[in-house]
Amino acid sequence: MLWERRMVDTARGSFEVFIKGEGEPICVTHLYSEFNESGDYFAESLIGNNSVFLVNLRETGRSARAEKNHQLSMLESVLDLEAVRTTLGFDQWYFAGHSTGGMLGLLYGVTFPERLTGLILVGTAARDYTVSPACIYHENHRHFHHMQELMEALKKADLTPDQRTSLSQERTKLSLHRPEYYDDFFNKPIQKKLSPIRLEFFSRELAIYDLTSKLHTCKCRVLVMCGRLDVQCPWEFSREIQELIPGSKLITYENSNHYPFLEERQLFLEDIHHFLTSARR
Repeated sequence: MLWERRMVDTARGSFEVFIKGEGEPICVTHLYSEFNESGDYFAESLIGNNSVFLVNLRETGRSARAEKNHQLSMLESVLDLEAVRTTLGFDQWYFAGHSTGGMLGLLYGVTFPERLTGLILVGTAARDYTVSPACIYHENHRHFHHMQELMEALKKADLTPDQRTSLSQERTKLSLHRPEYYDDFFNKPIQKKLSPIRLEFFSRELAIYDLTSKLHTCKCRVLVMCGRLDVQCPWEFSREIQELIPGSKLITYENSNHYPFLEERQLFLEDIHHFLTSARR
């Protein structure tokens, strides 16, 4: 079932949003992914009894362009999401983010905690995660050079669809605990793209990204979830988030790398359901 596409006209520009499900609203996005009607694996895991709003940020899909470079920053992206929430008429909504989406969610949480029903953060970090030797983006990691080659290749504009798909699959397999099960995990006709301009900006902004001193101000409900074997945003960073946000909860998936919502899907869905329904109770 395809997601419903809607253009949301805000005071900060028009943003492309894909909607699925019914119930309390959950906003989902990622710093440099471009979504379409086929949806997103992480967002699909959140539908249940909620309506999910999958947002294309500035410079992705049919959303507004960036007239100035700073409009690609995390703070500007949070302000854009707030404009979308306001236009949709929600007093509050959940924000759920995986990987760099979770990094954006943390900034959202310390900037506008009163506008969030809660935060769901999966495989993410509150500061530059590439400083850890356990991270695949650290030069001492055994797959560092291969990952860099794949990321550079994916930035090329002249790739054929088959070439892009093959490179994306190879990149994703590096972040699975059991890469031989790739076809079992990614078994839906979901297709999304990577935004080179947003990825390039994020690569620079990451060097100054550090919210650790501000996490105590995040007053909404927070659920932190991470695979013990995560090579992109290592588990230590999720533990740090949980330790610095009062009242937050950390759930660790012992047999998962960067995609616990696929690698341990049933357990992940149960944990999400418990978090969302316990708030209603």
